[in-house]
Amino acid sequence: MALVPPAYAQAATPAPVAAKAAPVADLVKAIDIPFEQFTLPNGLRVVVHTDRKAPVVAVSVWYDVGSKHEPKGQTGFAHLFEHLMFNGSENAPGDFFEPLKQVGATDLNGTTYFDRTNYFETVPTAALEQALYLESDRMGWLTGAISQAVLDEQRGVVQNEKRQGDNEPYGLVRYKMIEGVFPEGHPYGHSTIGSMADLDRASLQDVKNWFRDHYGPNNAVLVLAGDIDVPTAKRLAAKYFGPIKRGPESVAPPAPVPVLAQPKSEVMKDQVAAPLVVKSWPVPGLNDPAAPALEVAASVLGGLASSRFDNALVKGDKTAVQVSASYSDFAQVGTFTINAVVRPGVDPATVSRRLDELVAEFVRNGPTPDEVQRTLTTTISRRIGGLESVGGFGGKAVALAEGALYSGDPGFYKKQLAALAAQTPASVKAAAQKWLTRPAYSLTVVPGARDAYEEAQVPPPAAQTKAPETPVKGTRAPMPPVGEVSGLSFPAVQRARLANGMELVYAQRDTVPITQMVASFDAGAAADVSGKLGTQGMMLAMLDEGTARYNSIQLAEAKERLGLDIFTGSSADRTTVSFRAPSANLTAALDIWADLLRAPTFPESELSRVRAQLLTQIAQEQTDPEGIEQRIVPPILYGPAHPYAKNQGSGDAAAVAALTRADLIAYHRAWLRPDKAKVFVVSDRPMAEVKAGLDRALAGWTAQGAAGTKVFREDRMMPTARIVLVDRPNSPQSRITGVQRTGLRGTQDLLPVVTANDALGGDFLGRINMDLREDKHWSYGAYGGFARHVEAAPYQLSAPVQADKTGPSIAAMKSEIGAFVGSKPMTEAEFQRTITGATRSLAGDFETSGAVLAAMQANDLYRRPDDYYATITQRYRAMTRDELNGAIRSVIDPNRFIWVVIGDAKTVRPQLDTLGLPVEVLPAASVTDAPEESE
Repeated sequence: MALVPPAYAQAATPAPVAAKAAPVADLVKAIDIPFEQFTLPNGLRVVVHTDRKAPVVAVSVWYDVGSKHEPKGQTGFAHLFEHLMFNGSENAPGDFFEPLKQVGATDLNGTTYFDRTNYFETVPTAALEQALYLESDRMGWLTGAISQAVLDEQRGVVQNEKRQGDNEPYGLVRYKMIEGVFPEGHPYGHSTIGSMADLDRASLQDVKNWFRDHYGPNNAVLVLAGDIDVPTAKRLAAKYFGPIKRGPESVAPPAPVPVLAQPKSEVMKDQVAAPLVVKSWPVPGLNDPAAPALEVAASVLGGLASSRFDNALVKGDKTAVQVSASYSDFAQVGTFTINAVVRPGVDPATVSRRLDELVAEFVRNGPTPDEVQRTLTTTISRRIGGLESVGGFGGKAVALAEGALYSGDPGFYKKQLAALAAQTPASVKAAAQKWLTRPAYSLTVVPGARDAYEEAQVPPPAAQTKAPETPVKGTRAPMPPVGEVSGLSFPAVQRARLANGMELVYAQRDTVPITQMVASFDAGAAADVSGKLGTQGMMLAMLDEGTARYNSIQLAEAKERLGLDIFTGSSADRTTVSFRAPSANLTAALDIWADLLRAPTFPESELSRVRAQLLTQIAQEQTDPEGIEQRIVPPILYGPAHPYAKNQGSGDAAAVAALTRADLIAYHRAWLRPDKAKVFVVSDRPMAEVKAGLDRALAGWTAQGAAGTKVFREDRMMPTARIVLVDRPNSPQSRITGVQRTGLRGTQDLLPVVTANDALGGDFLGRINMDLREDKHWSYGAYGGFARHVEAAPYQLSAPVQADKTGPSIAAMKSEIGAFVGSKPMTEAEFQRTITGATRSLAGDFETSGAVLAAMQANDLYRRPDDYYATITQRYRAMTRDELNGAIRSVIDPNRFIWVVIGDAKTVRPQLDTLGLPVEVLPAASVTDAPEESE
């Protein structure tokens, strides 16, 4: 009989000690974004927030135009124009990314949704005028730069973006849900990406008219957040945007909350591993008084880790492996949606009925006070962390812009938080009774061959009247120069030893009252158990299922009361258990985190459920192009016996099915132990306080038994170049992965080759992406880079491409790589762009505590000094173009790549046979049995 170490013995769960948490009101007070606003004579609204923590400014331009403004026959125009506006303007021709790359812009992107189109970038303060010049030029001087060639190019890119989403499992659900919830003709009744047929019919004049009708300054909000003040903002906004004339006023179309005449249910088939049940109600949008109550209802039902759906269906009767509920608050309407991934073998109708029962019970009785309080603490603490950045997808500029555009008030975020904090069980129950008793739309997705659908076809070229290709020359003054960019001020990193011997690596950042902490163990996928791949993943999945003080549900509730998020993760070399919590709750948060590290009980009662969840995840990976890639590439690249070959998604299904509690305990004891761990912390609290808390929480935690070991044997034989085709029938795209061993290790100085690769595959402007996306428009994005691990740094390419261009895409990538390491190396222009971009972007790169924490871990893993980034500017400036070209030429050979293609063999195989490489074909179902490399 196997003996279980006393530290892991299961015990009856005592009543948990109540965790002491900061009041919600105190957390709300911590969220403050002071701002001033003004309006230019042409109607442009400008909002300014000053934040001097870093010498950067977020520039965010939001236009009052989204897919809800599109008439029939022009679906997808708003999103198409988002792409077109990145292709240069009359006074700034060429790709919009080019000048912004050179100024060191970070968080650079654009998005489109039902209610808006936005563009954003965070730039060094010295580059603000150039960013404003570019944003104003595409607002006021764009149409002359749009040619037929530009339109055709971006139309192709958008269509491949659509194919990429459609190609995923459940990829067609989004269309069915929109059509099911909203009646035909409703402004919210079609997807943002639109119809391929509509995009194909779009003429050059159509898109120019669309721009003139919607993108005037009076339909836009400009937010400047960061290292700027109001007088400067007024001067610069007037200088760059003031001359632009007003345009037609954007008018929100009538968009009432629809009422379904009766409940509607549909069933669709897809190439999926598990059934999916989705239910959705049309509900009011974000400006309605019901909005905060609906947000709380969604969290209690299916948002919290301790949600009612999770407790009843996943942990209770175990009929589902994943359940969630969400409230999508658009400007004029909203949707309340439930998603349940059904456990394979269970009738989806059973899950659907149980969801209906749980919703009905919630409508009758509402939430408990504790459920409401846990939702508020969790939601608000996450909002605090998300507002550390000034820009990007969710920083301060976004909060201000959303309020200004959707609610007429940049400070609307405060009203939202106040309304959220004021919710009670009664108010949430009332909202549920009003809105969740109405008819809903239900969709069930079942495994099977996906029905043919028109959108998956490659459309024939549309007949277009060719317009003159000579662009209109700009008339504005030249683009302003960039001033002296401030250098990076990376926080000082301190090291200390905890009382139990663990090393503490610490940096202080006081921009938000949040503490982030990572316990990093020398384990990772390379330490997974040979013959039992998935042991590490199963152990991590079970880690928070119970401790000596809490069972699974109690543990989830305790974390929610503190606003504590705990994450587990794994890379090739490291296994991590990390947390993020309001610093006001640090003491109680450390207690829970330490419990998980020291004494998880791995309760037998939860094992079968978690195993079923992991097995379903493995099965889902086998139906997803990206999941297949993750499972098949490592053993092909490294050889099946190499430790890094174990990094195969979530593991081997047969092995996971046989894992026992003893297996998990043994793995935890061998690898998640203090003598294999370092603790990394970024916090607003001083190091002495953090160290004292850790010493208390981890007191007496010592390693037991023998530690696990990893053995790396260098394999000097390079695998043979070839093509491995994984047959995934009826795929509208092929996912191409090219891999090559380089002989490099992650602990070597890779800065020269990584920097050189920026111009080849490491950036949007890299040759590979510019060729496949911008020139040929066969892909939504194609990139290549060094996959950096401690003992290896292979080069890996990734390119999802439309199916009929699979072979030509591989030939094109080989050609680009061959030229880069051969007759057409990095040019002086590419070199200057790379170096200036790398040095000027540093302040933006490390604006947030999370970025600093990741850098601290990377420096330690790759054995770099703690001041690596504080001194990296000097290294960049000392580089030469010849040095970079020589470095990458020495490690990459275009003729040694192994190409893994995941696509429809009947379409793809004839193309691959023309490339002069041996081709082996595997069915998608065989990805657990990856082919051995041939020497």
